[in-house]
Amino acid sequence: TARQVRVAHLVGICGSGMKALAEMLGGLGWTVSGSDLQPAADSMDLLRRKGFQVNRGHSEEFLPSDADLLIYSPAIADSNPERQQAGRFGIPQWSFHEMLGELMQTRVGISIAGTHGKSTTTAMIASVLRDAGLSPSVVCGAELVDKGDSGWAGESDLFIVESCEYQKNFLTLSPKHVVLTGIEADHFDCFHGLLETREAFADFVSRLPSDGHLIIRGDCESTRIAAASSLAEIETFSLRDRTDWWAADLRPTASGIRFRIYRGETFFTEVSLRIPGRHNVLNAIAAAAMCHYLGASPLAIREGLSDFRGTKRRFEVLGSWQGVTLIDDYAHHPTAVTATLRTAREQFPGRRLLCAFQPHQESRTRALLDGFSECFDAADEVFL
Repeated sequence: TARQVRVAHLVGICGSGMKALAEMLGGLGWTVSGSDLQPAADSMDLLRRKGFQVNRGHSEEFLPSDADLLIYSPAIADSNPERQQAGRFGIPQWSFHEMLGELMQTRVGISIAGTHGKSTTTAMIASVLRDAGLSPSVVCGAELVDKGDSGWAGESDLFIVESCEYQKNFLTLSPKHVVLTGIEADHFDCFHGLLETREAFADFVSRLPSDGHLIIRGDCESTRIAAASSLAEIETFSLRDRTDWWAADLRPTASGIRFRIYRGETFFTEVSLRIPGRHNVLNAIAAAAMCHYLGASPLAIREGLSDFRGTKRRFEVLGSWQGVTLIDDYAHHPTAVTATLRTAREQFPGRRLLCAFQPHQESRTRALLDGFSECFDAADEVFL
């Protein structure tokens, strides 16, 4: 018999997606425990404050004897001692993405996918819908700056999930609606270039039902080609007026950017974002389009986006030290690096711009070396 409260053990619980899943399961009333080899102190503290038993390292002793389910992150091999123990006890084992797929079966799934902007767009949609009283459940790959949460359980059947193309993991999901923020070549350890990447996205959106809704970056050719595989109703967004949703009158402010959103020929609302950058205007237009489709009013969208304080490690201003403003950003693809440095130039005109960059993955660095050779041009000095 299925008990009201399930008991789940998460191996790799401090990873960004796994942490969000743990928070959502806790919100659903599940008993949650977990382990992580190299837990970030702040993630571990947060999860422990929520009442979860979180262990450092891996050991068969960490698996609760009454566990109904073991959920493992993509980085955890089946040789892991906790997975071995679960095998001995006959406890079912699901991957992170299988669990998301299972949770989506009984809910209205909204997937946010694409090469750039997934976390921020997911967090924007989640924030707006929560503020608008539509009470979604959420699993996002980045923490919201003001809330500290990256996942939670809502009252409605809406389920918003940041959905990653890496190793085609998003194919375990069955969303009804999708936001596709754009497609570029990335993840070179599993896709051989843009064509294979595009085909994975085409496969993903081809599974949408005909009564589903697909919102795509209208000025991205690869995205338009992939979207042609979908039976769902399609709306487009961009910064130009030839799409269904677009923005005009972009004006940087002290901490962010103001702009007007249009739907076709019609003015929709004006937004003053607290986070800067043209790339975040694009994220906000996509979020506005999906939130409107799901029932949020123009006023709720304007207020929700204006209240949104961003996500951690996405142009996150950490503070100042001896006259230097320190900004932390997760950008690891030339397109994202270019956008981040351009945003810094717009926000801090006339100041010296120093960039410390940690390359992420040898395969990406090698494949995009031409892009990396040019994307730091806006910086005065670069430290690798």
